[in-house]
Amino acid sequence: MATLGKPARNAASASAAAPGILTSRDNRWLKEFRLALRGGLPTESGSVGVEGVRLVEEALRSGCRIEAVLFSESGERHHERLAPLIARPEMAFPTLRTTDRLFEGLADTEHPQGVAALVYPRVATFDELLNSPTSACAPLLVVLAGVQDPGNVGTILRTAGAFGATGAITAASGQSGTASPFSPKALRASAGAALHLPILPGMSLPILLAQLKVANVRTLASSVREPRDGEPRVFSPWEVDWCDPVALLVGNEGAGLPEDVERSADARIRIPMASGIESLNAAAAAAVLFYEAARQRNSLSEKSGAKS
Repeated sequence: MATLGKPARNAASASAAAPGILTSRDNRWLKEFRLALRGGLPTESGSVGVEGVRLVEEALRSGCRIEAVLFSESGERHHERLAPLIARPEMAFPTLRTTDRLFEGLADTEHPQGVAALVYPRVATFDELLNSPTSACAPLLVVLAGVQDPGNVGTILRTAGAFGATGAITAASGQSGTASPFSPKALRASAGAALHLPILPGMSLPILLAQLKVANVRTLASSVREPRDGEPRVFSPWEVDWCDPVALLVGNEGAGLPEDVERSADARIRIPMASGIESLNAAAAAAVLFYEAARQRNSLSEKSGAKS
């Protein structure tokens, strides 16, 4: 049912090597794609589903291990675009075909493009997150604590990656869990960034905060409330040195971070806003904060480059 070799180079060989079309809803491959895409759950082997030509392309470019790629009959029009990536010698996985009707039954989108893949996401360790790439002045991490909307999770990861974050961590906060960064909706919202950015999912927040403190990573709690009498001052984004090792804590969409988490952080940070506006969406707030981080870190890189 599947081919492991390179795509055929001409029409004759393509016809001879073409795999059979999967036509049974109970086929094990289609069951796995249905679980990963429509069900939004990892498969038994740990792979997750990505759907759409752009996301499949990102998955193939990411360096993540691919379990399989699936085309529908109409989705075959995208094969030529993806063929150079599928045909790389190091990529050895089955390329499967099915009918448009069966593909629609397993897809998570309303108007599927007819191409999907099962991908093993790259999960980082805590120590790996602290090893910032040579292009970064120091680790810049985002901690999603109780961000429940997968669209917000994906958008925050996309924003973080765009502005130079070196890694991400997800954790529960109080009674609020964080949506999986590898769910279909989160992956779409991240535009594939979740497959490129090192991510450590499912950490215990108290343990994580203790580990960050031991590692001398400064924790900044994104806050929406004014300080009470006797509480430390709240910093504006430009008052923070983002060139130090920093972990930005982003809380639940409605409740924000629990007060005990804000108090345990090294500092609280708040975006000044016009009167009458209480707060920004979690993803919008993260974008503002990471923009300031990128501004400072890029400025430092330019100065270092000029000196050398």
